[in-house]
Amino acid sequence: MNNRKRLLFKSCLVCFMGMPFIAQAAVPGGIPSLPESTFSLLEDDWQAPVKYLVMVTALSFIPAAMIAATSFTRIIIVLSMLRMALGLQSSPPNSVIVLLSLFLTFFSMSPVIEEVNNLAINPYLNQEQSFKSSVDIGAEQFKKFMVVNTEENAYLSLLEATNTPPPQSMDDLSYLHLVPAFMLSEIKVAFQMGFLIFIPFVLIDLIVASVLMGLGMIMVPPMTISMPLKILVFVLADGWNLLTHSLLLSFAN
Repeated sequence: MNNRKRLLFKSCLVCFMGMPFIAQAAVPGGIPSLPESTFSLLEDDWQAPVKYLVMVTALSFIPAAMIAATSFTRIIIVLSMLRMALGLQSSPPNSVIVLLSLFLTFFSMSPVIEEVNNLAINPYLNQEQSFKSSVDIGAEQFKKFMVVNTEENAYLSLLEATNTPPPQSMDDLSYLHLVPAFMLSEIKVAFQMGFLIFIPFVLIDLIVASVLMGLGMIMVPPMTISMPLKILVFVLADGWNLLTHSLLLSFAN
């Protein structure tokens, strides 16, 4: 039972590490930083029910954190475009695509999660550093991941649109600009990968349509013939393993 409580507590703390960039992205200028005495109050004077209430409330921000600061956006877009390229409407189902994207996100983000666990969560649980320091260190690890995977042009364009001077160091990076720039970069890369996925399947559609036209079978929908062929080619090429491998290698940590 103690291990389960410790695991739940760690999960809540991981969510807390991502709260600063969500707050700063949602509120212009960010939420004002709290004094050290406030964090001391959080650690020492709050009763257990209030702490649990705060943790459960923070869990509601997990979907926003998953989309805004992880590799989830790129992965789910690529998998959705693959389903469209195959010509399948509802197979795999949305729930399967979301769950697969979630697990692939954990795999691709494992270096970041490990750093957060080693530098922020474990020291806090062992009472080696304060809650404020743990949150700052955890948020910094997510910031590094976003910076590495964000295109410079996307970030600079947002700065130009808001008449904001470029930052001089990484500490000056604003989550208000970094988060949307990171998401735009992820969407761009996902569409590039989706384009490459579409090419072989479009060729199959063209070949099937040409053959049917040459045979005079105008009334036969090309999709009826091309869809099984596309699925067969994708399975024979071990497409799922190739795609997931490429997705995991496409992220810089």
